[in-house]
Amino acid sequence: MSPTDPRSAADPQTAVHQSNVSQYFYGSVAAPHAHFGIGGSAAGAAGSRRRATGWLDAQEVDGVLASYVRPVCFPDAARMLEKDSVVVLVAQPGTGKRSGAVALLDAVAESGTGGTGGPAEYVVLSPDLDLRQLADRTFTAGVGYVLLDRMDEGRAGTADFDWRRVRDQVRAQGAHLVVTTVHGAGETAPEAVHHALWRPPDLADALRLRLRKAGCGDGTVDRAVRGLPAGCRIGEVAAAAERICAGADPDDVWREYGDSASRPVRDWFAEDRTLQEIAEVTTLAFVTGAGRRAFESYQEMLEPRLEQEFAGPPPPPGRDGDDDTPATRPRPDQLSSDQPRSDQGRSDQPRSHQRRPDRRRSLARNALVTTEEHSAGSPVRTALVFPGPQYRSWVLEELWENHSTAYWDGVRDWLTGLVGRIPDAALWMSVSSGLALLARPAFEEVSVCYLHPWASGAEGHAAQSVAVLVLWWMSQDDALDATALTLARGWAQSADPGLRRSAALAFSGPLGVRFPTDAVKRLWTLTGRDAETSLHARSALAQLVVALVESGEDAGVVLDLLVYRLGLQRRKDATDRTKGVTFRAALQVLTVRVARTFCPVVAVLTTEQPGFRPKLAELWAAVLCNRPLRGDALRSLRAALRALPQAGENPREVAREFGASVGAALPPEERELLHRVLEPPASLAPEPTTLTNTFRAALLSPAR
Repeated sequence: MSPTDPRSAADPQTAVHQSNVSQYFYGSVAAPHAHFGIGGSAAGAAGSRRRATGWLDAQEVDGVLASYVRPVCFPDAARMLEKDSVVVLVAQPGTGKRSGAVALLDAVAESGTGGTGGPAEYVVLSPDLDLRQLADRTFTAGVGYVLLDRMDEGRAGTADFDWRRVRDQVRAQGAHLVVTTVHGAGETAPEAVHHALWRPPDLADALRLRLRKAGCGDGTVDRAVRGLPAGCRIGEVAAAAERICAGADPDDVWREYGDSASRPVRDWFAEDRTLQEIAEVTTLAFVTGAGRRAFESYQEMLEPRLEQEFAGPPPPPGRDGDDDTPATRPRPDQLSSDQPRSDQGRSDQPRSHQRRPDRRRSLARNALVTTEEHSAGSPVRTALVFPGPQYRSWVLEELWENHSTAYWDGVRDWLTGLVGRIPDAALWMSVSSGLALLARPAFEEVSVCYLHPWASGAEGHAAQSVAVLVLWWMSQDDALDATALTLARGWAQSADPGLRRSAALAFSGPLGVRFPTDAVKRLWTLTGRDAETSLHARSALAQLVVALVESGEDAGVVLDLLVYRLGLQRRKDATDRTKGVTFRAALQVLTVRVARTFCPVVAVLTTEQPGFRPKLAELWAAVLCNRPLRGDALRSLRAALRALPQAGENPREVAREFGASVGAALPPEERELLHRVLEPPASLAPEPTTLTNTFRAALLSPAR
């Protein structure tokens, strides 16, 4: 079976289960029209989302502050932050809480109360930290800390005590902390820390400032401000302003944001719709970009599962194909109350003798459905999509608001059967992105009916992989990324081995890129569980390195952990099991390959990021000195040396410095032994032979 075959991902005993899904997400397979975040589709977001935690660089801070407009609630929150060193912003998604938190910390730093008298540095903390962990951590004087989307811990009885400890710790260490949450303080608001209701700034002022800073003329600014639709969020205003500054027409831009974006969808749902029409938009909401034949087959699979929500099966079309209108079927309030639901609205004519609905003509009349041409070589393929990427989330919201449990039971059964029977990567991507969008208005539905049963493996390994993909898409959404982290944490702590396996896979990809420190912490804990969970967790650590490298993020978070853990194994009290887990985890990181190029990731790191060479050398030295793993380590080392020309420029120089680093990390006797066993056979090509000899020579002259 090919490593890119989706069926291979269904085997939990093979290492390709994780790499396949990563390849789907990072590779050429995309989910067009997913429209995650603000101003773009998820197709591009997958590889572009940066880590959500850690130090904020100066460029990002300057970008936030340069166009920031203070809302009316800003002075009060700044005053409380200056007084208590901690403030909590109760903020709904889309209110600019991240920018507001940075601006508040900057205001306090400018006042000189931060202890430095100048601009502070900024650190974004993990939303996985609870109040007790916050109170126990160390804060650096003069640094501003932000904790976004703190989850409700449900400990109202100790909330004031916990907040008081956090406040005293931050204040005593000369730092400042801004916490944001969607959960209000409730009737018993903690007295120790002020909870401020946060509002977005005036959107027209924010738009005007951004456009003028970009040099737009007064005419463009006035027209853009006049056209600003109701219902926009601050992030949408920022995205629209960027497009207008790039030359886009304001009227065209605003059609995709706020109420302007939702109006066509709301108008369509305002009319009575048949089962067939609802099935069309439901299918498109979860299977976007499919070809005509595949789409119609998916829709045909769905329709019988929705009959419980309607008066009967879809009516047969008339001579002109236009009889599939609301008037052709009785409304629920017109039916006899004593008539069985299963018989309501059914024709006396057997289903086999009824005319099949003309799906293609009906789709052509549906205002929420259009086609686009996809060219992946030749021939061109026609795909069914929404008229705009913003339609999809609004359709899912309307479906959730307008249909009952019977409808959603049918959708659940349909999607479960779909992903279980059709091993198609593009289908998995589309279904998972649709469920992630549905999580915005209906998180409990997605969590209970899909994520938990699918992630446990109860519906098969294909559904388990799709559940992980849902979390990956959620991690690309500022409103859901903390929720995705919380879900994965719960799976990792579960007694269910299927959920633990899903947690390992979830942390190996985009969720781990978004929250790398949390991912490493959870994955390392999982390596200490049962043998199967440990295997998946070690593989996930290696895949996380690949994901971090491909995303342009710092892979040092994994390497640092392994170097530290290998150091602990030198202690006399280290058990054989922990030694085995640690050494094998290190070897997997040194062996794993980038999915798209099949190049060992260590070759990429050694070539492109020389600062990692000492850490990588320590890992190589450890596994090469471990006799049970020595053979596998030598094979991986030779593979890395052969891949240096593929990884970047100046492979001979890289091989020389690489060899010197490994030599410095090895004991003298191991250095001599490695020099002997690495002598390349005469059958090798000249270039690999040269690189190996360069590496061997450098081993004996280690850098100090």
